[in-house]
Amino acid sequence: MTKINELFQEELKIINMGLESFNENLKKQNVKTVQVDWKPPAGGNKKMLSLLDKLK
Repeated sequence: MTKINELFQEELKIINMGLESFNENLKKQNVKTVQVDWKPPAGGNKKMLSLLDKLK
């Protein structure tokens, strides 16, 4: 059995950093999950991110 096939024999443990609904759907399937409330720095605004970088 290849290493990738072995991976699919293991129990899934998921860290979700995206949509809460994705996390909820996994839980309904009895998958162990942790939901992380993450957003890109400066809301993804490149100009604001550039300004924040200058503060460092």
